[in-house]
Amino acid sequence: MNNAFEVLMPISIIGSMGSSVYFFTKVVTEYSLRKKMIEKGYVNEESQSIFRKQVVTENRHAPLKWGLLFLTGGISLIIMEYLDVQPNSPMPYGLFAASVSLGFLVYYAIVRKDLRS
Repeated sequence: MNNAFEVLMPISIIGSMGSSVYFFTKVVTEYSLRKKMIEKGYVNEESQSIFRKQVVTENRHAPLKWGLLFLTGGISLIIMEYLDVQPNSPMPYGLFAASVSLGFLVYYAIVRKDLRS
């Protein structure tokens, strides 16, 4: 277990820093591109439709998805606290994966029902 901590900690730190830099750069470059297009007068119906498409494609069910994933993941962590498991057992990983998968399935069912109505 100690080896896993030593391996996963640097990976998670580098991964979170890398994703933060990526998303920050993405937001800044999109903002500067839009600002330059407006300053140069390139804003017509076609370019405005590009801006609108990005807003329309946002997932309005995203908070529901993340809420369900955190809820089911948290429930699995609570259940693992009360289980007597050997330190090298893969059962906690399987329980966590199954509960998060259950959260995705519930999310899918809710979204599918919402899209039908």
